[in-house]
Amino acid sequence: MVIINLFSIKKFCSKPNVILNNGTKENTTFKFCSSHTIIFWSVIFVVLIMEKSSNNIVPRIGLGTYNMNSEEAEEMTYAAIDYGYRHIDTAAVYRNEDGVGRALNRIFTDTDLNRSDITITTKLWPGGLLKVDRVKNNEGTIKSLEKSLRNLDLEYVDLYLIHSPHAKGKRLEQWETLLSQQEMGKIKNIGVSNWGINHLEELNDKGYPLPAANQIELHPWSQKPELVSYLQDNDIDIIAYSSLVPLSTWRHKDGENSLKTDQMYKDSEDANSPFKKLAVKYNVSEAQILLKWALQLGYAILPKSIQIDRMKDNFDLTFTIDEVDMELIENLDRGGSVTWEYGDPLAIK
Repeated sequence: MVIINLFSIKKFCSKPNVILNNGTKENTTFKFCSSHTIIFWSVIFVVLIMEKSSNNIVPRIGLGTYNMNSEEAEEMTYAAIDYGYRHIDTAAVYRNEDGVGRALNRIFTDTDLNRSDITITTKLWPGGLLKVDRVKNNEGTIKSLEKSLRNLDLEYVDLYLIHSPHAKGKRLEQWETLLSQQEMGKIKNIGVSNWGINHLEELNDKGYPLPAANQIELHPWSQKPELVSYLQDNDIDIIAYSSLVPLSTWRHKDGENSLKTDQMYKDSEDANSPFKKLAVKYNVSEAQILLKWALQLGYAILPKSIQIDRMKDNFDLTFTIDEVDMELIENLDRGGSVTWEYGDPLAIK
């Protein structure tokens, strides 16, 4: 396919006084022909083909809103979209969907952006995490979706995820409900979060379509190669959250609980940590190293910040980590997840 395109470009370039103008041929006084030009447009062609054939359900960089209050979510959503973000991630359990909704209304009023320009992800809280946490049935799932749509002031969401596999025996019922809501146009894509292979295979066993995406904890200390391979083999988009776990500043305040150990925090603070060394080498921050690692593996990312400058830094990832350093990072995997203080949801039966 690329060879055919190379021939086409060479043939096109051999014509004098022709240039590409927004995808059209237009006579000009500029001679569009050089070996460098041929290489350039071949590369562009390959990039476009890769983009089109990839299973990207959401833009690769999105704003995470976990632990933001409603006002912070409004402020940061507006600022992020204004800066260039086109994906906002929220959830019913975050209790800030209304802030995201207010920001969207302001954006659509203040700019030329339309609803179709922005990808919105929110999540169903399935219940079942604790004994007092009632598991949602069909009716509860629909009510939760409708409440999210009201909070967001939207007619549909681009991606609706089951937040975790804790519903156990009700997982299939919740999935069936999402399929029906998708058919009604309230959801463009349905997916899951924190689901392992065993949870996804339940859908396969019943002949149900697999999720469009799985949002999971992914960072150099928790790389999950078996699950990642499964998701890639089944064309399930991988969305990484908690990308910054290896930073010393990740959930270091009182009340920000997780399974990150004291040793992990010590390793994060080590002046000779590999991430600090890489940050110096590439003249970027440690956070940018961690985010770029995920992007280069094809994952979508959801960096969260309530500081405008950091939000911009999380988006400006124009450098490239070389192959040797990517291999170095691959060897830093420590295994399981640490984000959920009640235990790794992937371990749920």
